[in-house]
Amino acid sequence: MPLFERHVFVCHNTRPEGAPRPSCTADGKSDLHTQLQQLSKAAGLGSAVRINKSGCLDQCEHGPTVVVYPEAVWYGHVKPEDAAEIVEEHLINGRPVERLRLADECINTKSCPHRPISGQ
Repeated sequence: MPLFERHVFVCHNTRPEGAPRPSCTADGKSDLHTQLQQLSKAAGLGSAVRINKSGCLDQCEHGPTVVVYPEAVWYGHVKPEDAAEIVEEHLINGRPVERLRLADECINTKSCPHRPISGQ
């Protein structure tokens, strides 16, 4: 089996109501994950792209969050209706969807301006 060209992780983390940080999937389902899987399969990307559910990606204030490797492109506030654009533009044509990209200063840092002070 050939190696995957891209590996996509979709946050599937749920938190209890009232938690200090938000959930990426409030009801434990991920329509976003399902859409990405179905659309990538329909595009014939099944052997080239792997779409996985992930646990917390620590970008809760930007959720739902998606990250695409090997480019390490992080997307935030992604909705199921954004899945077609991600598949077409990024997974097929290799062009990240800029309007959904998280700012570099918000990734892997506790000082993101979107995080509440209590979450730092």
